[in-house]
Amino acid sequence: MSHEKYEDCIEACHQCMEACEHCATACLHEEDVKMMVRCIELDRSCADICSFAMREMSRGSEFAERVCALCAEVCDACGEECAKHKMDHCQKCAEACRRCADACREMAGAARGTTDRPLRR
Repeated sequence: MSHEKYEDCIEACHQCMEACEHCATACLHEEDVKMMVRCIELDRSCADICSFAMREMSRGSEFAERVCALCAEVCDACGEECAKHKMDHCQKCAEACRRCADACREMAGAARGTTDRPLRR
């Protein structure tokens, strides 16, 4: 699968990465930062895996589908945590995480259908 076919997923990862970076920074400025620790941790992990997934897809890596499957898992966790907080930045991040998780699952499933070898887990 050429990297052009990953464009929608790359864009979803990019938007998610930006939302997570913004959310983590905004959480650090909340009145009760201790309450936001888990959100900040997941924001950072999610931004990192989204960035890695974008790079793997952009280079057409043979590992892109597996990275995106993991990215979807991390996005799910981050989105669930962010959704627990009423702040606008957390709610926007939760939505970006849901979109990215869906795009990554779709991409990983589509890529899996184009190969004869099974995913190693």
